Amino acid sequence: MNNFAVNEFYSEKYTPLPSVNSLLKISLGLILFTMISTALVYAETMSVDVDGSTFDLEYDATGMTVSGIEADAESFSIFLTVDVTETNGTLDITIERSFFDSVFEGLDDEFFVLADGDFANFDETETSSSSRILNVEVPFGTDEIEIIGSVFGDSTTVVPDTSEEDAAAAKAAADAAAAKDAAAAKAAADAAAAKTAADAAAAKAAADNTLPTQCGPGTILKDGACVLDERCGPGTILKDGACVLDLATQTPSSKEMGKESMMGFIIAFLGAGIVAVVFGIIARSQKK
Repeated sequence: MNNFAVNEFYSEKYTPLPSVNSLLKISLGLILFTMISTALVYAETMSVDVDGSTFDLEYDATGMTVSGIEADAESFSIFLTVDVTETNGTLDITIERSFFDSVFEGLDDEFFVLADGDFANFDETETSSSSRILNVEVPFGTDEIEIIGSVFGDSTTVVPDTSEEDAAAAKAAADAAAAKDAAAAKAAADAAAAKTAADAAAAKAAADNTLPTQCGPGTILKDGACVLDERCGPGTILKDGACVLDLATQTPSSKEMGKESMMGFIIAFLGAGIVAVVFGIIARSQKK
């Protein structure tokens, strides 16, 4: 009876320890619970209004806080007001396709993400038929994040294709540029032609200044050179529009010829007298 009571007492005090497998399962369960709890704690939701319709936007902010979200249907953008408390913040935002998307011709297109107007680094970490998740790096001091897409609401409603309008605008711009270049080229050509004409006029004026302005008797100025004037006969020149005798070419008159003959005769007589006197002196000296 006493032995039975002792055995009963020890059986009540002894409790077997859990096995290693049980401890491992408990540890994994605690880790999974912690991860789920962390996700539930940090994942936040904020409502945004688009043309009277309200949508819930889910995001996870690290090192920063989000104080407001707005949508602009005209620019196909959503704006997030943020306050970055660390050197670099991180924003994981889940975008439901039924609310906002970026597509082109029925296919997914890239979003554009700006941080205070500058392009921000981001990755699209997950894509499904119902949502797209973006991971955005937000620098310290950023106040606003803008995410640019192409459509609000149903993704099948794609932004109208403006390629034809863009092509027409590009062609118009190219034509305007070509016209401007042509006008500039014409102006340059006209300026060059005007300069060439001015240089030619200056050269002609300089040449005219070097040409003789008058010629001697019996010659005329022709093509910048003095040539014989063939309009008057021999021994005449053109003077005051009429042909007159060229005194420079006339033969001496009879009176002038008589004077010249008399002077020659006197000179000959004097020469003969001098010769006779010389011979007489010589003859007397020989007789003595």
